[in-house]
Amino acid sequence: MHIAFLGLGIMGQPMVMNLIQAGYTVTVWNRSPHKTTEACTAGAIKAEHPAAAAAGADVVLTMLTDTPDVEAVLFTEETGVSAGVRAGSLVIDMSTINPDDTRVFHQRLSKQGVQMLDAPVSGGDVGAAAGTLSIMVGGDAAAFAKALPIFEILGSRITHVGPSGAGQVIKACNQVCCAVNMVGLCEALALAKASGLDGQVVLDVLSGGAAQSWALEHLGAAIVADNFDPGFMVDLMQKDLGIVLNTSTDAGLSLPGVSLAHQQFGMVQENGAGTSGTQAMIHCYY
Repeated sequence: MHIAFLGLGIMGQPMVMNLIQAGYTVTVWNRSPHKTTEACTAGAIKAEHPAAAAAGADVVLTMLTDTPDVEAVLFTEETGVSAGVRAGSLVIDMSTINPDDTRVFHQRLSKQGVQMLDAPVSGGDVGAAAGTLSIMVGGDAAAFAKALPIFEILGSRITHVGPSGAGQVIKACNQVCCAVNMVGLCEALALAKASGLDGQVVLDVLSGGAAQSWALEHLGAAIVADNFDPGFMVDLMQKDLGIVLNTSTDAGLSLPGVSLAHQQFGMVQENGAGTSGTQAMIHCYY
């Protein structure tokens, strides 16, 4: 199976390397061409544009920043995936984008005889490198079965969650939990610091009880160590929370916890730390 992989950023780069190491033939494209160097050194084939990458591929994977980026890569005239992809091929978008737009993209590609899955991920750059991502997949069950061997290289928890767009809705739910959890984590550490407690001791105690979480273990430790390197950037979380708020508004639902997290991350951005990891929310408190 020949794979085209489009978008070699923080997440895409290690995912491509895992596919190459698993023995797949991979063609790569990135908007900034120099980011394909590592993959090409490992054996990937470089394409000049998405249409060229898609032309020889059985499966096209995209890992891009936002909805407009996915639309441009898929549908730009002459150079987009749709200009090169063959009928019978499969497009898998692993970006985090708007569910409604995902459904539209699915319909547009289906008119060309091309199936599409939305398969956003959770697990950050660590999970991408380790091949342990959580992958939530929306789309046709037969297309999911075709893609499963690829997903098993990239992730450890892979779930077909429903029809087109369902993967993106589940990812929105995931980001609700991550963002609101970050508020709780930061407020707990802020209270501990204001009370003169040692941050590492607080983490050790909380990790043994009901407060335990992935964020407590990994991002709490980063906060205590003053490490704000991005496993997942504030700017990207803000983009995702925008999707959450738009989706909830369309559903007639108010999410005050998400609104608070969005406000806090906005303060981090205003202070020039949008490219820091989401643990930088702690700077809203101390």
